Amino acid sequence: MLTSTGGMPSSHSAAVTSVATAVGIETGFDSPTFAVAAMLAGIVMYDASHVRFQAGQHAAVLNELRHDLRLFFDEIKRWPEMNEQEKIEDLKTLLGHKKSEVFVGGFAGIVFAALWYTIQIL
Repeated sequence: MLTSTGGMPSSHSAAVTSVATAVGIETGFDSPTFAVAAMLAGIVMYDASHVRFQAGQHAAVLNELRHDLRLFFDEIKRWPEMNEQEKIEDLKTLLGHKKSEVFVGGFAGIVFAALWYTIQIL
């Protein structure tokens, strides 16, 4: 799970919000550089919670259809013999994040960046 996508919290959200927070602290929250970093964070977080999450849902349905099709052909004894290259593994279904996972990851990124700068000041 450590190297895979999906799950709680969203490490991508934590990373981009941490970077955006650090940029805001360094350059000011009214700087164009912070605006770009914040926009990038928004895009990454939207992608994780919408686009990649839906792709995972689609993969789950496709896997189920494939298994049902295999059972159907097994019942009528007409499943074609397949060599190793033709065998298809299940599609990965844990691709994105629920909105709560993205929120917690984003919040963690902001907190970690703020703590890092607070510790450096002390």
